[in-house]
Amino acid sequence: MILYPAIDILDGQAVRLVRGDFDESTVYRDSPLEAARSWVEAGARFLHIVDLDGAKTGTPAHLDQLAAITEELDVPVQWGGGLRDIDSVKAALAAGAERVILGTAAITDPDFLDSVLGSHRDRVMVSVDTRGGKVATKGWLETTEIDGAEAITRLQQRGVRRFVYTNADRDGLEEGPDMDEVRRISQAVRGSWIFSGGIGTADHLRELAQARLVNLGGVITGKALYEKRFTIAEGHAALQDR
Repeated sequence: MILYPAIDILDGQAVRLVRGDFDESTVYRDSPLEAARSWVEAGARFLHIVDLDGAKTGTPAHLDQLAAITEELDVPVQWGGGLRDIDSVKAALAAGAERVILGTAAITDPDFLDSVLGSHRDRVMVSVDTRGGKVATKGWLETTEIDGAEAITRLQQRGVRRFVYTNADRDGLEEGPDMDEVRRISQAVRGSWIFSGGIGTADHLRELAQARLVNLGGVITGKALYEKRFTIAEGHAALQDR
């Protein structure tokens, strides 16, 4: 499995939120490029970057930051936040994203999803984010009545094969994964997926690795790395400890 250091961009800075609350943000780096550089120097093999301003407004706000990161650093990036039309998807790919992460629009706009899958299927992931088990959209500001596992099933029927799953209730709390939930989501996914939400220690990573879920390809973590709960090298080692 791959460890994905997370960089969330808000007002041009690298921040972390608690449970997706925009009013509870902590600035960790003044520059997202600075954050990306530090993770790559520490051994990151892939970066997970989210444009929080874009997620909130529905329009990408920091593609210039993506371009700066991919131009300077030799590391693949999966990028999401505000990608709700085909032009913004193309712009993110042109700015250097290896993969694009769709959220709200993939859930609410089937025609858009079909269009993106038709032209960029191999570079598309869909982020299914939940509160209380129900899908949250628009930067987690709204919650639907759709169950997370059911959303994955529906999206797979439309051709989606890669997912990011985030438990927004645990995000930023460092309390560890809900393993019952993790197993339930793993059973729903027929392709591959990445887990996010609540990682606080290397033991949490080890617990996911030792569950031996063959379709779980990686884990995203942000706050725990910024707060130096473990290093990227220690995280990589924990994810191989099966």
